[in-house]
Amino acid sequence: MADSVDVTIHDVLSILSSPDTHFLLKNNAHQVGIDSLKGKKIGFYFSASWCGPCQRFTPILAEVYNELSPNGDFEVVFVSADEDEEAFKNYFSKMPWLAIPFSDTETRNSLDELFHVNGIPHLALLHETGKVITEDGVDIIRDYGAEGYPFTSERVQELKDQEEEAKRNQSLRSLLVSRSRDFVISSDGNKIPISELEGKTVGLYFCATSYRSCALFTQKLKDVYKKLKEKGENIEVVFIPLDDEEESLKKELESLPWLSLPIKDKTCAKLIQYFELSELPTLVIIGPDGKTLHPNVAEAIEDHGIDAYPFTPEKFVELDEIAKAKEATQTLESVLVSGGQDFVIKNGGEKIPVSELEGKTVLLYFSAHWCPPCRAFLPKLIDAYHKIKAQDKDTLEVVFLSSDRDQDSFDEFFAGMPWLALPFGDSRKEILSRKFKVSGIPMLVAIGPSGRTVTKEARDLIGLYGADAYPFTEERIKEIEAKNDDIAKGWPEKVTYETHEHELVLSRRRIYYCDDCNKEGHIWSYFCEECDFDLHPNCALGDKGSVNSKEEEKPNDGWVCDGDVCTKA
Repeated sequence: MADSVDVTIHDVLSILSSPDTHFLLKNNAHQVGIDSLKGKKIGFYFSASWCGPCQRFTPILAEVYNELSPNGDFEVVFVSADEDEEAFKNYFSKMPWLAIPFSDTETRNSLDELFHVNGIPHLALLHETGKVITEDGVDIIRDYGAEGYPFTSERVQELKDQEEEAKRNQSLRSLLVSRSRDFVISSDGNKIPISELEGKTVGLYFCATSYRSCALFTQKLKDVYKKLKEKGENIEVVFIPLDDEEESLKKELESLPWLSLPIKDKTCAKLIQYFELSELPTLVIIGPDGKTLHPNVAEAIEDHGIDAYPFTPEKFVELDEIAKAKEATQTLESVLVSGGQDFVIKNGGEKIPVSELEGKTVLLYFSAHWCPPCRAFLPKLIDAYHKIKAQDKDTLEVVFLSSDRDQDSFDEFFAGMPWLALPFGDSRKEILSRKFKVSGIPMLVAIGPSGRTVTKEARDLIGLYGADAYPFTEERIKEIEAKNDDIAKGWPEKVTYETHEHELVLSRRRIYYCDDCNKEGHIWSYFCEECDFDLHPNCALGDKGSVNSKEEEKPNDGWVCDGDVCTKA
C-alpha cells in the first residue's frame, strides 16, 4: 500500500464552492452549509452506483464513518461519477455522509482533477488544515478500518509496528479473541471458549462457499478431518466465513463438522489482512504453540489427503521427496488412467484406449468454448498440430480437457478440433487440473514419449514458435533461440523513430504489441523501457521480423480474461 502525500494545502471552502452552489446535501435532500466542514478531517469519496468495487467498499466506509462520526471531527463528502441524477439519488440514499449536489458538475469535475482520480473507488483524506493526508484512503480503510484514524502515515506505521509485534508474540488468543468475543461457535450454535483450543493444532479455514473450488475442497477437508478425529489426533478446524449471503452461509455452517467464527465477525477481515490472504481456499495451520506452522496446506491436502498431517516442515520435506520420486516414475497411464477410466474419445464418441497413445508426445489442452483467449489460441494450435503431424503423424497427439459448463458447449467446441478429448464431465479433468495446478486457461501441458512432463508452458511455446517448438524440450527451445540470435545478427542495437523521443534498443520480448502497426509481435522488438514502447523489427528496419493479428476478447462471468489468459475470479 503506497501512502502518497500531497504537501499542498487546499482551502476546502474554496474548492467546494461554485457560482451556483454554496452547500452540500444530506441523503434526505436537506442542504448543509459548506462552512460546517471547518475544523474537521474530510474524506472526499469518489464513487458511482455502476461500479462493483465501489458497491463493495461503500458499506465498509459507512461502518468506519458511523464509528468515527460521534466524535464530530470527521466528515465524508461523496463526489459522484454516476451518469444520471436518479442513479445518484438511489446510491446516495445508502450513505450516511454528505455529497456534492449532482447538478454541480463543475465542482465534481474540478475535484476529480485536483485529487488525481484515475479510478474508483477513490478516497482522498484531508487534515483539518486542508493538507492532503493521503489519496490512498481506500487501502487504509480496507486494511485498518476505524483503527487507522487519523489516517496519517505515522498512524499507519504505528499499526504496522503493532502487527509485527503481534506476529512475534502470536498466540491462538491473539488471533481469534476480540474485545467482544472470546469464543467460537459449533454447528449447533454453542459457544466454545477459545481456551479449549489452546494446545491443539488448529486449521483456520478461509472459505467462500459460493466458490466452486472452495465447495470441492470442503468435501475433501471433511473427509480428512473425520479420519484425523477417528485416529484421535489433537486437531481442530475453525471456519473463517467470507460470504455475504447470510442465509446460505447459515445453512452451510449447520453442515460443517468443525467450529466457526460468527458470521460477519470483524475478526474475519483482520485475519485476511494478517495472513495476507491471496487465494481461496486457504487453510492456515496454527501449531500447538500458537505459532503459524504453514500459511496454506489446501494444496497438500488435495494432493496427499491425511498423509499431509501434521503439516510440519519435516512432513513437507518428506512429501516433496515422495512427489519427486512419483514424478520420476510418471507414465502416461499414471496421468490419464484413473480407476476404470482408461480411454479418451474421438469426435463422435469412439473410445480410444490410453495405451494407444504411449510412446507419443501428448499435449493436454485445458480450454473452454466460452473463453475468448482459448478461441483465439485454438487456430494456432490446430495449425501447429497439422504441421507436426505432416512431418511424422505418429509422434504427437492432443487431448482436450474441457472447462465448459454444459455438454452442448463441449460438443460445439470439440467439433472443431482434429484431436482427442476426455468426455465432458470426466472426473479425471479435475484430478489433472490439480496435478498441473491449472489456474488459467488456455493451458497446454506437454507429456513426453517416456510419460514424463516436459513442460507446462507449451501454450506459450506454440504462440512464439508454432510447430517449430515441437517436441517442446529445453534442448529444442535452445536451438530455436540460437537461430533467432542468428536472425538478429547485423541488426543495429539501437534505432530512432520519428515520433518517439528516445532511442529504441533491440530487446528480447516474448509477446508485445507494436506501437506502429498495432499488431502482435514476438521474440525481437525495438523497445523503450521508459515509455513501454515497442516496434516490430520490420516496422523499424523495413523488411525484418514477423507479425500476427489477435482477435478482440471479452471476459466471461465468474472468470477474468486479461487478453491472454482467463483466470478464475
